[in-house]
Amino acid sequence: MTRIRFDIRYDGRPFHGWARQPGLPTVQGALETALTVLFRQPVTLTVAGRTDAGVHATGQVAHFDLPDQFSGDWLRDAHDTEFAASLGAIVAASNPPGIANFQLSTGLHRRLESVLRLVTSGNTPTIPGLNLDDQPIYPPEANGAIVVTAARPVPDAFDARFSALARHYEYLVIDEPTARNPLTRNTCWWYGAPLNVARMHEASAGLLGTHDFAAFCKPREGATTIRTLKQLGVSRLAPGEIRFDVAADAFCHSMVRSLVGALTEVGRGKRDADWLEQALHSAVRIPEIPLAPAQGLTLVRVDYPQAPHELAARQKETRQLRTCGE
Repeated sequence: MTRIRFDIRYDGRPFHGWARQPGLPTVQGALETALTVLFRQPVTLTVAGRTDAGVHATGQVAHFDLPDQFSGDWLRDAHDTEFAASLGAIVAASNPPGIANFQLSTGLHRRLESVLRLVTSGNTPTIPGLNLDDQPIYPPEANGAIVVTAARPVPDAFDARFSALARHYEYLVIDEPTARNPLTRNTCWWYGAPLNVARMHEASAGLLGTHDFAAFCKPREGATTIRTLKQLGVSRLAPGEIRFDVAADAFCHSMVRSLVGALTEVGRGKRDADWLEQALHSAVRIPEIPLAPAQGLTLVRVDYPQAPHELAARQKETRQLRTCGE
């Protein structure tokens, strides 16, 4: 088998998050269905970060193992008439004629893009021997909302989840009505009051490092909430526009949105840095911490080691139980 890395971008609005859920349109569900159509067998993706419903990504990473019989031409950009005829026949037999934007070209990510558009437009091809009848209904905005920007072979030691060194997120807030732009309203939070960036930036410093972030996470049974927060920056990009830059080795459920929500409470003068510190050390979920809306959050980058032996070592390290003493 050949391990393949995908670099992925998506608009999170039409989806119920990354993770596949029965009967619901998700990013993972759409991609895995398209890959199943391509390879005529079930495919499972491993992802760097399971984003929540409505959260976007410009730097998501996932991997899967390509069976040996599909290697070679699948990874090249030469014209593949045999594949075109094969898939074209399936599409013609199972879908109405004249499907818009169906263009088949080679290269794995280009093939995937063609089939992905069929899936998200409700025209998933029928594959003999595979049960693809339980497909969710995708909203019209889902068609074109997922783009695979690259598909390339990686060492077997690469794991999109466990080899990652850090995940980087950005969160955009508009805190002045005059700065609101209806063309970008789905990628930022229109906040209802002016925010003090200096206060938020100063308060954020106390959250850096390895801590139990239970106060800022939705609990999941059996999952640790200990994380190493590597960056939590707050900057004003322009009048009325604020960006939060957040990076950690990993994030627990809703952690970034809770961090942003907590800092906005400080920025508006309702809370202070001591409140943040007390929350951090409480080791339990704090109901008073607001959850920032999903649409302002984007996964922008995932960092990985460069050398194959470093990938394996990072996997081993990540799989170990985290403690605050490490």
